Amino acid sequence: MDKSASRRALLGGVLGGVGAAVVAGPAESVSRTGAEARVVGPAGSGSAAGARGAAGVAGAAENGGVDEGVRGGKGAPRPVAPVNQEVATRFGPEYKTLPAAVAGVDIEPLIGIASAADIAARRKGMIDYIWKGAGQPKTLPTVETDMSAPDFASLTGVRRIDRLTVPLRYQVSAKVYDIVPRRAWNRRLALYHNGHGEPFDTMLRTVQALLDRGYRVMAYAMPFQHWNQQQIADPKDPAKLLPNPSHRELPPWESAEFSALTFFLEPLTVTLNYAKATYRPVSVEMIGLSGGGWTTTVFAALDPRVTRSYPTAGSLPFFLRPASPKPRPTTGDWEQTKEALPGFYAAASDDFLDMYVLASVGPGRGQVQILNRFDECCFNGVGHRVYQAPVRDRVALLAGGRSDQGRWELLEDATHDDHTISPFALSVILWDLDATNVTI
Repeated sequence: MDKSASRRALLGGVLGGVGAAVVAGPAESVSRTGAEARVVGPAGSGSAAGARGAAGVAGAAENGGVDEGVRGGKGAPRPVAPVNQEVATRFGPEYKTLPAAVAGVDIEPLIGIASAADIAARRKGMIDYIWKGAGQPKTLPTVETDMSAPDFASLTGVRRIDRLTVPLRYQVSAKVYDIVPRRAWNRRLALYHNGHGEPFDTMLRTVQALLDRGYRVMAYAMPFQHWNQQQIADPKDPAKLLPNPSHRELPPWESAEFSALTFFLEPLTVTLNYAKATYRPVSVEMIGLSGGGWTTTVFAALDPRVTRSYPTAGSLPFFLRPASPKPRPTTGDWEQTKEALPGFYAAASDDFLDMYVLASVGPGRGQVQILNRFDECCFNGVGHRVYQAPVRDRVALLAGGRSDQGRWELLEDATHDDHTISPFALSVILWDLDATNVTI
């Protein structure tokens, strides 16, 4: 029997029992559907066209651009707005129509998770690959309190900034900044992860918005980027230090006994260990841009301690990458490619579709993937529309139709042409956090 056909038959029967309301989910709205003109908001970042559209957010909501049944924690409607037409006119049809590569592709059998047992197996496979069977580390970082952090000097409402240092292999370490709000802490922790050298404006704008709402925020840089630039020991001669490597120079460190993926993911594990052991947040949210969006996708998939996650401009399923309007950047850096890490991606069923599911199912868990249609860099176009509904529906199925047991959405942001978390996208993230203010 054809396995994909039998899986479709099984899922079809279960979905039939659950009912159409489960498939749609309790928070369905026009802002979830990439094919509709009112899917996205008006505020760009760093471009005049995006700025000129910023005034439309409130007006779009007032004019019926959101389902009346979709409300935030205090009854506010979810932010929505039209496509920025001034930006859209500068782009060709490949940014507005599905690519030929998706013709005839059946998405459902590409999602390899159909049960709780599948979730456990996929997650274990990823962890075993990264830490070579030893499991996620249970260590704690070194903590220095009330430190000077010039990169965050522009933030307001800060009580203090602690610096956490995570020792890694090959004389490498990772520094993470733990930013404590001056206002009363809301008992929630947000992790913000920057990407491959992106300017700090998006990070600072996002962190400031979270601090203003009482979040404690941990800020991360990718390995060998920003404040984590450093030398690394030669894998053939540990006494010899080599210059700060690019990610594409990491293959010599990858072996059967060690994965360089620990440089990316162990700092998150160890600092979250610290947070859980000391100040015990009631929930953990994660937001990341570009390479930080990739990190958010992967870490939320392998560590269920992350409650809600918002990866932005960080990934597409492998089959869609060559079909992006800008395919070369979208193929990804070393850590993002199946060719570089076939064993790791095989552990996750060869694709990001399973990671989206892994990041979304569980008590209080959920993910909103954010992709910029006109992104100047990566993961642009509208090819993601082909998997939006299948992933959403699979998560709803595995969550038993309960949004408090898992939810996945995709926000297509066509309000700007930058590589950023736009003001509109940030407004949706904040709305979603308010709407899902749960404790677990």
